[in-house]
Amino acid sequence: MTERIDLAKTLQMLGQAEDILLICHKNPDGDTLGSAGALQHALQAQGKRVAIFCSDKIAEKYGYMQLALYDGSWEPGYVVAVDVAGIQLFGEAASGYLKRVDLCIDHHPSNAGYAEATMLEEDSAATAEIIYQLIGMMGIEMTKVMADCLYTGISTDTGCFKFTNTTPRTHRIAAELMEQGADFVRLNEVLFESKSQQRLAIERIALSHLEYHFDNRCALMYVTREEIERTGVENSDLEGITSIPRMIEGVVVGITMRQLESGSYKVSVRTSGNIDACKICAALGGGGHIRAAGCEFFGNLENAKAAVLAEVKKQI
Repeated sequence: MTERIDLAKTLQMLGQAEDILLICHKNPDGDTLGSAGALQHALQAQGKRVAIFCSDKIAEKYGYMQLALYDGSWEPGYVVAVDVAGIQLFGEAASGYLKRVDLCIDHHPSNAGYAEATMLEEDSAATAEIIYQLIGMMGIEMTKVMADCLYTGISTDTGCFKFTNTTPRTHRIAAELMEQGADFVRLNEVLFESKSQQRLAIERIALSHLEYHFDNRCALMYVTREEIERTGVENSDLEGITSIPRMIEGVVVGITMRQLESGSYKVSVRTSGNIDACKICAALGGGGHIRAAGCEFFGNLENAKAAVLAEVKKQI
């Protein structure tokens, strides 16, 4: 059973920790990377040895975060999961570090409570909001790279401040990060206004598989592993296509399915109105938020589609 702790206790535990390993979730997005990156730089400013581990490759576009990736040359003394709701999200490559997770810092209501201690703030739009508060309590200078990391986490998890998880505090923190040096113009271009040729290719393929269900209120699209490999698209670009089905007029549940290297399917659900995406995915072993959630289905495509659509039917 995890111990639920507040910001003050989190700060105390991090202050006492040495040789800290920060673990991001697989298929890393801007929030897990930006939150871990900002925390890495803050703890390093306190003279601590810190590194970041992620099971999957990190896209080159996040190079500005200056992440110190773990190289295995030292033994972690304290393990912190950042923006990871459940152990299944660590990925197979992280199994060597899962003897224990000392601390989890997260904002997902579906957090499984797997860590020894959990700092969970469900009303934060992104884990980056929590890290912003922690850094403020540390009494160290907010550098430009920290501000860039945190702005990335907040902007990506709110869909550039469009999603319903965006709060007045979210905007206030973003404004403060801008004042503290976040290059929001360049970041918004990189994160939201620039698409690679590979990204456009996978969008075209995904749209060719578009299906409608439940009187066109649900839209589903998918891409297979062969199609992903053929285009050469990066994981970060695959994350970017998840919002497409929900953008269609009249659709209240958008589903994107992409096949992983293992053969399983990563399912991303986006909803509007009174449809709870988290309930849909929780029934399949996943979780997330009311408007955005995900799960992983081990089986063939048709079985995966049938399973998620059965849960959608219950909600819709």
